[in-house]
Amino acid sequence: MTTRAKLVAANWKMNGNRAENERWLQHFLAAPARCAAVVCPPYPYVPQVVEALARGACGVGAQNLSEHAAGAWTGEVSAQMLVDCGVSWVIVGHSERRAACGETNEIVAHKAQRAVAAGLRPIVCVGETLQEREQGRTQQVVAAQLDAVLRVCTVAQVLPGAIAYEPVWAIGTGRTASPQQAQEVHAAIRRQLAQHDAAGAAALRLLYGGSVKPGNAAELFAQDDIDGGLIGGASLVAADFLAICAAAS
Repeated sequence: MTTRAKLVAANWKMNGNRAENERWLQHFLAAPARCAAVVCPPYPYVPQVVEALARGACGVGAQNLSEHAAGAWTGEVSAQMLVDCGVSWVIVGHSERRAACGETNEIVAHKAQRAVAAGLRPIVCVGETLQEREQGRTQQVVAAQLDAVLRVCTVAQVLPGAIAYEPVWAIGTGRTASPQQAQEVHAAIRRQLAQHDAAGAAALRLLYGGSVKPGNAAELFAQDDIDGGLIGGASLVAADFLAICAAAS
């Protein structure tokens, strides 16, 4: 059995300011995570977080990137710009962007392609809505989302990053997929990856991203195919994020 080091990523979403971020970073650096960790702040605070974490082992990620390389795309941020700012990770295809910004499976795939071409480590998000789960279409939906990425990226190209399964119905709702429900989807994702690259599938980290908290993290992370978490609301409190990291370690 391949041993995969746990990874916990903080997605601050559209939260924070320089003073709050400084307090969070000081708390985090005073008791650093005991597992691999990534912090993904909003774009304006990337330089602040990069500077604070430069001497530690924690990575810095962006929450999004453009599917375009450069040019007349007002308001967009390219993969190369992120690299230039010291970012090494990037979240791709978060469910909020799929739902609110109209990101299709194909757009998400192109973003993943841009990320790996620039040397960024993508956290590629997949997941179903409540309606899709109730219709029994969870694995069909997730497989289609992942298949779009695998048409333009190899498993080996995504391997430095991660795949994050985020059931849309469990994000910010307080509802969480049971560890067994989450494990079932993670196992299906790994089987799908193995059809392309068995060794890569065994090594690629699969994260759970659906209302992970200090109280449920250990049980989720104990599942065979759950290799950490993509943490939203609970990552805004440094102590909670560190507790989740401790559960991963």
